Amino acid sequence: MPSVPYPAPRAAAAASGPTVAIDIGGTKIAGALVHPDGTMTATTRRPTPRGADADGVMAAVAEVVADLSESPVWASAVRCGIGSAGPVDTSRGTVSPVNIGAWREFPVQERVVAELAARGADLPTVLAGDGVAMTAAEHWLGAARGHANALCMVVSTGVGGGLILNNQIHPGPTGNAGHIGHISVAFDGEPCACGGHGCVESIASGTAIARWALEQGWTPAGTPDGASGASGASGGRERDATAAGVAAAAAEGDPIALAAFDRAGRALAAAIAATATLVETDIAVIGGGVAAAGDTLFAPIRSHLAAYATLSFAQDIQVVPAMLGTHAGLIGAAAAATMLLPAPPASA
Repeated sequence: MPSVPYPAPRAAAAASGPTVAIDIGGTKIAGALVHPDGTMTATTRRPTPRGADADGVMAAVAEVVADLSESPVWASAVRCGIGSAGPVDTSRGTVSPVNIGAWREFPVQERVVAELAARGADLPTVLAGDGVAMTAAEHWLGAARGHANALCMVVSTGVGGGLILNNQIHPGPTGNAGHIGHISVAFDGEPCACGGHGCVESIASGTAIARWALEQGWTPAGTPDGASGASGASGGRERDATAAGVAAAAAEGDPIALAAFDRAGRALAAAIAATATLVETDIAVIGGGVAAAGDTLFAPIRSHLAAYATLSFAQDIQVVPAMLGTHAGLIGAAAAATMLLPAPPASA
């Protein structure tokens, strides 16, 4: 996270107190008090319960809220932002995270509001999907800072995203605007889990990259003696059958691994160009585990982008890596709340 203070996401919020930020994912539930200069205090986390029912998962969220309430600045908090894995429906305050099976249309916003009130904090609260939260974070303190119109993406086991339009987060009526992973980029492509065909996620997610490479004959481990052999030979270095393993092979020149990332990069480039053409974004920020492959992913995106972003107003779109990493969830929950909720009175 940047070590120097930056303005709050909205000038009107600059005089306000901290935001209660909660980040809910499949592996952890985290919380922090995020201050108007972007610093975080009282950071806490719990593992997301496995095998628990809906209330059991919520109990972990309640523990995070309880930890935050012990901070000496708890009483000065002015709002709460919840960032959650999706699908989300912010119009109803519910979530159905793919990686939290116990929660289906779970009223997380209502339940968090009740937990806050029980600890003396009757705060306006907003729910955002994790892609929207990441977008708000990168616009405030990260790679999209200073850009009035931006697309931010998370490329991981899925592909999600969000939009900044005219310096405002644009979540849409249900909080799912900018979900670029389900733009179709292959008319005759394979079925996607969403029910569509040829979606970006079905080609460019980490899962899809590894699956396609394996189907083409890539092997996840080098030959034991280091001799040159089938695709996957790498002097005996062990690799796993994930996108990270494919990225390692691509970095060593494996042709199938390189082709897998070129295919993913082309799909992402087509979707980025379509978005830039539709809403005139001038930067695409990409984070998530697959983005850790660096130029193995970014080089083919930029190369293919020239073939898709051909109109004059889309030709100069930048494609850059996200900056905030693991901080994006909490900072994003706070930034989304600050951007979407009315500014509190100066005396709050």
